[in-house]
Amino acid sequence: MKKFRLNQTLFRLHSWLGLITGIFLILLGLSGSVLVFKTELDQLANQDLLRVSPLETGNSGDALMRCYETITSRYPNLDGIAWLNPAARPDEAYNFRIYFNDKKMLTYDLALISFNPYTGAILREGPATDFMPSFIEWLFQFHFSFQLGIPGAALTAIFGITMLLSVLTGAIVYKKMIWKVLTFRISLNRKNWRTISSDLHRIVGVWSLVLNAVIFFTGFWMNMFALEAKTWEKEIVATKPNTFMAVSADTMYRTALSAFPNLEPTYAYLPTQPERKFEVRGYEKGQWKLFGAGNSVRIDQQTGKVFQVTKLADKSLGERIEATFHPLHIGNFGGTAVKILYVIIGLTPGLLAVTGFMLWWRRVRKPFVFA
Repeated sequence: MKKFRLNQTLFRLHSWLGLITGIFLILLGLSGSVLVFKTELDQLANQDLLRVSPLETGNSGDALMRCYETITSRYPNLDGIAWLNPAARPDEAYNFRIYFNDKKMLTYDLALISFNPYTGAILREGPATDFMPSFIEWLFQFHFSFQLGIPGAALTAIFGITMLLSVLTGAIVYKKMIWKVLTFRISLNRKNWRTISSDLHRIVGVWSLVLNAVIFFTGFWMNMFALEAKTWEKEIVATKPNTFMAVSADTMYRTALSAFPNLEPTYAYLPTQPERKFEVRGYEKGQWKLFGAGNSVRIDQQTGKVFQVTKLADKSLGERIEATFHPLHIGNFGGTAVKILYVIIGLTPGLLAVTGFMLWWRRVRKPFVFA
């Protein structure tokens, strides 16, 4: 009897968690599926805009610094600048993410700006709250904050936990079905919408169980910063005027690559505030991308001296495990096949929300439902 009551309680909890998070499951799942191919889709949508022609004289060697100077002159109070594609081909524009602060709690302060590295011309520019200059960048910000600033990011973290609980309670409630589904002993009964929704909910839920649990947990983990009081406090405090780097960004970038010859850069941080350092992050050659771009070189932007070289292999076990969270969340660690799998998995939360709602509605309307 106690076991029956426990199962009933878990079933109700599973149902209500699904109902509460349903619309968010759909929104986060759909946006996440699109963002699996974030870079590829952005390049495809803007292939003419972001394609540049290398000049015959070649790059003068100070393209990165010229971009930095242009950005800091246009935005005098920045939290920082990120070079998003240091591995850009010679015919690709340079993309930068700008971190600023408009002192409004309900806006997450990111912007995107792209340059022709040979001429210094701005190719696109604008905040991530607008569809232009990049719908994909808007969708990226929507995915982790619902375009509602820090409160939205906190809400996403909370829903990450509620969705994880929904998955775990579902696994307990339907535990007897798991092996049957995995051994193909349960098939889709097409008798009517009730049997279809019931079987779909079980089959899809079981096959997506592990990956959905991983994605929900890692999403929560990466947004935990939005649950900290200091994050909220900083959001309404004006950013100090830029403190400019004394050493050329191009020089420091080359210094970083010399200090870590096996580094394959994926990201470079250009500081605008004195407490931060110039930093280049990336993978080590031959490294499995599941372990993240946790290798880095930090350089003092006022002296040009290497401040710190960090290798993933030298980090603690806990840090190396945490380094897998971002790749596990976005599915960039196994090539196109894994990305396609993540696209499919991203669609399952929405399907589970819809079929779960239909099952709940059937119970509510049971006296009036007919086959």
